[in-house]
Amino acid sequence: MLKSLHSMIHPSAIIAPGAEIGAGAKIGPFCTIGPKVVLEEGVELVSHVALDGRTHLGAGVKLFPFCTVGLEPQDLKYKGEDTETIIGARTRIREHASIHRGTVTGTGVTRIGADCLLMATVHVAHDCQIGDGVIMSNNVVLGGHVEIGERAVLGGAAALLQFVRVGAGAMVGGLTGVTRDVTPYCRVFGPRAEMLGLNIIGLRRRGVEKAQLHLILAAHKFIFSGPGVFAERLAQARDEYGDDPYVAEMLEFIANPSRHGLITTLARDGEG
Repeated sequence: MLKSLHSMIHPSAIIAPGAEIGAGAKIGPFCTIGPKVVLEEGVELVSHVALDGRTHLGAGVKLFPFCTVGLEPQDLKYKGEDTETIIGARTRIREHASIHRGTVTGTGVTRIGADCLLMATVHVAHDCQIGDGVIMSNNVVLGGHVEIGERAVLGGAAALLQFVRVGAGAMVGGLTGVTRDVTPYCRVFGPRAEMLGLNIIGLRRRGVEKAQLHLILAAHKFIFSGPGVFAERLAQARDEYGDDPYVAEMLEFIANPSRHGLITTLARDGEG
C-alpha cells in the first residue's frame, strides 16, 4: 500500500502486494520488498536492498546498497515461522550488512534500536537485541541472541558469541573475540577479550563530570581488582558506591543471569 504519491520509487524496484510504503519514502534501483514489510515515513533504500519477512523500518531509516534485512535466519531449526525484524528510527545500515529475522526458539524478533550506525558488512543474527545509539564498525559479526546495550561501540571485525551480553556504553575493541559478557561502561580488547578498564571517553561524552568519573573509576577498580572474593566485593560495592546511577547499572548487569559468565580479568595495562 502506497501511502503518499510523494514517495519516490524507481521503476526497477519490485514491491510485493501488501507492503506498506510511508510518505516520502525513497526506493532506489533494483530493491525488492516483501509483502509483510512496513516502511515508515522518509525511509530511504539507496539501491539493491532486499527486505523480506515481517519487517518494520522506523521513520528516516536509510539502507545502503546490497543490505538484506528480515531474511530467513541461518538456523537449521527455523521452519518458516512468521517471526519479525524491527529497525528503529533514523538508523543507518551500510553496504552488504545482513540482519536476519527472529526465531520461535528465541524472542521471535530481531530488534535494532533508533539512531544506530551499522557499517559495511556487519552481520546481526536472529533474535539479537540492539539498543539505541549503538555503533558497529565494519565486519562486526553477532551470533544469535546477542544483547547490546544503548550507545555501546563495537570495533571493526569484533566477533560475539551467541547469547553474549554487552552492557550500555561499553567499548569492544577491533578484532576482539567476545565469549563472555561485557559489563556496562567497560572497555575490552584482545583475541579473547580482556578488560582494559572503564570506557572513560564514552562516559565523558555522556556528560559525566570529573568528580563522578573518579567515583565510578574507584568503584570499578574495587569490583574487578580489589581484595577478597568477587561476590563479597560486589556486596560491599553496593553499600559504598551503589547510590551512583552508573555504578548501580553495572551492579545490576552483573547480578542478572548470564549464559557465559562475565569478563572479570583486568588486563595489566587496564586503568580500571
